[in-house]
Formats: sequence, C-alpha cells, structure tokens
Amino acid sequence: MKTAILMGVLTALLMITGYIISIVFGLDPYYVVTIAFVLAMSLNLISFWYSDKIVLKMYKAEIVTENIAPELYSMVSTLSMKAGLPMPKIAVINNEIPNAFATGRNSENAVVAVTSGALSLLQRDELEGVLAHELGHIKNRDMFISTMAAVIAGTIGYLGFLGRIMLWSRGSRRESGYSQLIGVFLLAVFIPLAAMLIRLAVSRSREYEADKEGARISGKPHALADALVRIEQSVKKNPMRHGSPATGHLFIINPFSSESLMTLLSTHPSTRSRVERLREMTKITSTSS
Repeated sequence: MKTAILMGVLTALLMITGYIISIVFGLDPYYVVTIAFVLAMSLNLISFWYSDKIVLKMYKAEIVTENIAPELYSMVSTLSMKAGLPMPKIAVINNEIPNAFATGRNSENAVVAVTSGALSLLQRDELEGVLAHELGHIKNRDMFISTMAAVIAGTIGYLGFLGRIMLWSRGSRRESGYSQLIGVFLLAVFIPLAAMLIRLAVSRSREYEADKEGARISGKPHALADALVRIEQSVKKNPMRHGSPATGHLFIINPFSSESLMTLLSTHPSTRSRVERLREMTKITSTSS
C-alpha cells in the first residue's frame, strides 16, 4: 500500500511539474503532461528494479564474500538465522564514519551495507546490534520503500535545482510574463519541498520498530544503544561529504544531519529517544532473566 501511494505521489508531482513547465515555456500542456506521465512510469519501473543498485553504486559499495570478510559474513549469517531470514548480500562502503543501511526489493534480494568505519570503530557487540537493526528493516519490509523514496526524492530535488536555474535566468529577462515567473517560482520552491515531504513520508516510526526488532534478534539492546551514540558522535564530528542527502533516511543514523535541523523535519527520531527506548528494553530483559 505504501509503495502504491509513493508511486502515485511521484506520478502526480512530475505531471504537475510538466504542467508548470508548459506554462513557463508556452508549450502545449497536454503534450508536456503526457511526457511527464511517461517519465513518471519509467522512473517507477527503474525504482522498482534498480533503486538498490543505484544507491549501492552511489556510495561505491563493494559486495564482499565469505572469503573476503569471513568474520563479517559469519556475523550476518548467524543473525539472519536468528531472524528467520535468507542470507542477504553484504556490501562494504569505504568511509571512515561508522554507519549502515539495508536495501533491496525484498528479503530474497536484500543487501546489508556497512561502512569500513563501522567495521573498525564499533565493538563487536555494537556491530552485531547495527547489523541486527538492518535485518530488522528487512524483516519489516522497510528497505524497498526507503530505497525507492531515496531515488524519487533525489530526482525531484534535481528538478528543483533546474527550477532555481530557470528562475534566475527568467528573472533576468524583462520580457518574461508574470505567469511564467510565478510558474518557475513554484517549480523552484514546490519541487524541493515535495522532495523533503517524500523523505519524511517514510515514517520515522520504522526506525523505532527496526531498533526493537534488531534488539530482539541480537539479544543485546544495550549494545545497539551504545552503537547509536557512537555513530551519532562520529557524524557530528565529520558529516558525510559525498553521496546524496536524499538518501539520508536509509542509514541507521542520518550521515548528513546536523544539530541545526529541527526534530520535526528530521528523517529519523532523535537518537536520544531511541537510546532511551533501548535502555528500557535492557531493564526489562534484565528483570525478566
């Protein structure tokens, strides 16, 4: 249902964009909107089949085998069996900041990607907690909708960038009509706003659920809590400088986030609230045992 809604939103946004462009350039609205509709359908198909590959390529993630990373492979294999999931592919991103995400159409085509920083800086039980969190996303079927949202938001953000260029160039021409200027202004402002809303539409509650499921899989909610704190501290010191902010919601901690972002507009719940919930799970587990 969420996938269908997201695809519908993308289609509507691109058709609206096509209509605005037809106004700006004095083109036939029917012709331009039809092209926008075809483009939307094409992007939907690309998102369904290739969004995971696009994201992995964006971060230059390398698929690793048991021979290349035996300890990591063994860890993921054990956690996957505990979760009742097929063994996912494993990818490593060459980045010193610890982080991770899951992607893929479904559990049979899933990929768990971790940064080299996560492998070198996190304690073993913390890394297990992070990997279990990502397997939680796979089990909850979150990763496809998240990956597709990243591709869609990136596309919309690019259209917004083009809109700002058009706004600047049109604004410098005296002969531009008010309807054209208004149209370009809507394109420049509306499109980036829509991209942000799509990212936020990928509910932040899924992070809480993945934390809960990950803690259950690993049996170590305290380790996941410690990992979240460590990752957030690393991100604050050195935010990711490559990649696209439109993919920030894929990661266990948004690598592009900063303290200036309002919690209301964040792609993730606050790390503090996530840690508090995990600490509470630790207390309950300790009491019951």
